[in-house]
Amino acid sequence: MSMYGRDPWGGLLEINAADSATDDDRSRNLQDLDRAALSRPLDETQQSWLLGPSEQKKKKKYVDLGCIIVSRKIFVWTVGTLLVSGFLAGFITLIVKTALMFFNAQRSGKLPKHNNVSWRGNSCLRDGKSDPSTTISDLVGGYYDAGDAIKFNFPASFSMTMLSWSVIEYSAKYEAAGELNHVKEVIKWGTDYLLKTFNNSADKIDKIAAQVGVGDTSGGSTTPNDHYCWMRPEDIDYPRPVYECHSCSDLAAEMAAALASASIVFKDNKAYSQKLVHGARTLFQFSRDQRGRYSAGGSDPALFYNSSGYWDEFVWGGAWLYYATGNISYLQLATHPKLAKHAGAFWGGPDYGVLSWDNKLAGAQVLLSRLRLFLSPGYPYEEILRTFHNQTSIVMCSYLPVFTSFNRTKGGLIQLNHGRPQPLQYVVNAAFLATLFSDYLDAADTPGWYCGPNFYTTDVLREFAKTQIDYILGKNPRKMSYVVGFGNHYPKHVHHRGASIPKNKIRYNCKGGWKWRDSKKPNPNTLVGAMVAGPDRHDGFHDVRTNYNYTEPTLAGNAGLVAALVALSGDKSTGIDKNTIFSAVPPMFPTPPPPPAPWKP
Repeated sequence: MSMYGRDPWGGLLEINAADSATDDDRSRNLQDLDRAALSRPLDETQQSWLLGPSEQKKKKKYVDLGCIIVSRKIFVWTVGTLLVSGFLAGFITLIVKTALMFFNAQRSGKLPKHNNVSWRGNSCLRDGKSDPSTTISDLVGGYYDAGDAIKFNFPASFSMTMLSWSVIEYSAKYEAAGELNHVKEVIKWGTDYLLKTFNNSADKIDKIAAQVGVGDTSGGSTTPNDHYCWMRPEDIDYPRPVYECHSCSDLAAEMAAALASASIVFKDNKAYSQKLVHGARTLFQFSRDQRGRYSAGGSDPALFYNSSGYWDEFVWGGAWLYYATGNISYLQLATHPKLAKHAGAFWGGPDYGVLSWDNKLAGAQVLLSRLRLFLSPGYPYEEILRTFHNQTSIVMCSYLPVFTSFNRTKGGLIQLNHGRPQPLQYVVNAAFLATLFSDYLDAADTPGWYCGPNFYTTDVLREFAKTQIDYILGKNPRKMSYVVGFGNHYPKHVHHRGASIPKNKIRYNCKGGWKWRDSKKPNPNTLVGAMVAGPDRHDGFHDVRTNYNYTEPTLAGNAGLVAALVALSGDKSTGIDKNTIFSAVPPMFPTPPPPPAPWKP
């Protein structure tokens, strides 16, 4: 069966058998949709299936708050956590400034004069040209992903989307911190590069430069590359291959989301905003026309940023394009039940509700819940938007410690990746979503939400976010700040080539830098603002340069950190910018006709 709508690209916007879950990595025996299940709120049994059992076993006692009666245990927990709050007070603006500096240190290409990272310089000025097999010759610029010099479009695009989202919602807070121009420069450096990686002037494309540099060292290969060598980016002299993809729905749709969201950030720069929108449209059409995962077939990206599927990017990218253009066809696609079904919106699982560079479903559901809360578009979108709203409420419940969806370390860090390494990147994303959803409810004059029969105030969500950020900034068993340059006790052996090799006018070749990699001394250069991968599930941490599972920072992790910090900064009453995201969205209902002329006898 097919569903057709008007297509902004000319022709039919078709959702047909090609959208069925036949992709080899996402195939499942999915049952037919129960339309009633889309619209009805989930009962206690259904919520417990997703959330796990509540810790409340004894007969419940309640507190009457007047218009609302809540469990006494929940009331005491809520009041207690609010009284404990305050660790971030007076520091949040400073931390936003600090965290943004990491992006300055990750810049590739010819650096601006005001980059303000003394130990960095121009680097990799032949990217694109050094690979004769690529047809895209100018790939200078962009960001290095982590402690190496590889430029991965997939996590970089997600990082730019997250930063743009935070600016759209909290531009006043960035302004108050004196960082609005800085964060916009950070985003533009990223989007300028993304525009180079495909033919952004065309309406149709057949390829994207998905990655510059390689990191595969399997099989004992000694060929110089970005992981085998330990060199400052400024000194790299080995060839840097370009990985092109011709069937990469996930990557193209995420890049479309990045450009579309950034077009809202730069809406006052009409020419640049329109360029971003055009690029986003082209990328999204490519993602729909040429189905496939960018990391399929054992490619180099699969070793480091393997994508599990592209359905979530279709919902995510479609939502952002709707906000950027106001074209209803994108909303029709983003809210189509088949796409939501294939993206995993109607089934649980251990990673349900975890926003990451790979899975954007939780973010897309929050983003589309916003549409329902403030514009209430009604039929035919209400059923699926109500479902997204209900699912978002369940995700928010799952973050609370009274539920057992996710374990916590003894120190209080939520284990969103279930004890696997590098946990902090997921934690900061959850902190951002929780604070943002809390602000959405406040802006909609809604005091809270229900988890089964229990009512929680929006303050509880902010408190969850604060406790997690508190942990990252030093309120943990090791008293360790996991943000470099913040506090007195932070990692000194960060897994990062540029930070670990001194800028001393000596050029260390591929193997020559190994002595700095293996040195027990602290890094000679401070990678200010970098959030490292984080502790293990026992709150343990090893400040060892060679163990990237503890000490390596990433673009995606820092983007989530910046977003969470700015959301929590300032007075709660500042809230979100309710209207900017809807700048391009036309009225959801037809304008009523003018009243008739006055009757004349």
